[in-house]
Amino acid sequence: MAGIPALTAAGILMLTVSVACTTPPNPTSNSEEWVSLFNGRDIDAWKVKIAGYEPGINYANTFRVRDGLIVVDYAEYDEFGERFGVLVYPDPYSYYKLAVEYRFTGEQLPDGPEWAYRNSGVMIHSQSAESMLRDQDFPISIEVQLLGGNGQEERTTANLCTPGTNVVMEDNLETRHCINSVSQTYHGDGWVRIEIEVLGAGKITHRIDGITVLEYEQVQIGGGSVSGHDSSLVVDGQLLSGGYISLQSESHPVEFRSVELLNLRGCMNQKSPRYRSYFVISDPVAC
Repeated sequence: MAGIPALTAAGILMLTVSVACTTPPNPTSNSEEWVSLFNGRDIDAWKVKIAGYEPGINYANTFRVRDGLIVVDYAEYDEFGERFGVLVYPDPYSYYKLAVEYRFTGEQLPDGPEWAYRNSGVMIHSQSAESMLRDQDFPISIEVQLLGGNGQEERTTANLCTPGTNVVMEDNLETRHCINSVSQTYHGDGWVRIEIEVLGAGKITHRIDGITVLEYEQVQIGGGSVSGHDSSLVVDGQLLSGGYISLQSESHPVEFRSVELLNLRGCMNQKSPRYRSYFVISDPVAC
């Protein structure tokens, strides 16, 4: 009987060591913490900028919330009159994933540009609404162009357009204003979900249903396709490592069901409960 307690103690010691060696890391470290930039009720936190008006003036209630959706609506317009607009989220970001669900509805305003038929966009690396001048048409930014099909022809979405910017693709400076993705065409009024991965001044990736449809890097100021802006902000070749996110109005009604963001900047100290394995750039303050 004297040997039994000793054997039991050894067994307990072995069990303790085994448990200690196999205990998994913090289970939340791999959990992606997406946040919604749209609260489903209002856009009070966002800033509107429409060409021809000062920042903050939501001409003719262009941007509104209806049935839990962000809606770009022209019911109160007599004509479009080149009143291009953006709805800008108030906080800047640099390393993140952004997921947006959108669909086109209704009819384009008669005087809208032909190219703006079923056309909208998500602007990233953008200047703030407050820094845009009264008559400025588009923010200096990268536009992830959203296009809907006309029911017949092929028309890709999640394309790239570059108001006041250039990018690098395959080690070459790309100065074309718009570059098509390799996505399929989305006809009709169905919802489309796109995801944009942004790595500061590095690579930017457009995806649909998890499939990469376009990649580029080194977003920088340069080129044209923007007017009425503050020329002092234009420093050709200056890399843009971050900026604001906005949704666009270009004369065709569009709805946004969700706008969600996964911040890739955060605590990278594995001993901290705030560590997440998907962070790609360290923010010690977040620890």
